[in-house]
Amino acid sequence: MPIKMDIKKSTAKGKKWTAVFTEPDGKIKTTQFGGAGYSDYTKGASDEQRTAYRARHGNMLQKTDSKSAAHLSYYLLWGESKNLASNISAYKKRFGFK
Repeated sequence: MPIKMDIKKSTAKGKKWTAVFTEPDGKIKTTQFGGAGYSDYTKGASDEQRTAYRARHGNMLQKTDSKSAAHLSYYLLWGESKNLASNISAYKKRFGFK
């Protein structure tokens, strides 16, 4: 059974989003991601800014797992689309989340 992933607005100071991962056994992991005061590709950043962000942060993906803030920001906030819902759907498919 796949891990369930939900995204909601963050209540943590200085963060944009919270990802909640629920394992089949009921174990829950939450990850806060996205700097509240910063732009991202889904909030109007340019293609050039996206390219620069992904160049700077791409190497971090090898050091972290798919539930990390690095992965979530890279694929959701700076993903292929400027549409967050589309990026969430692609992320779930890519990593096998439900």
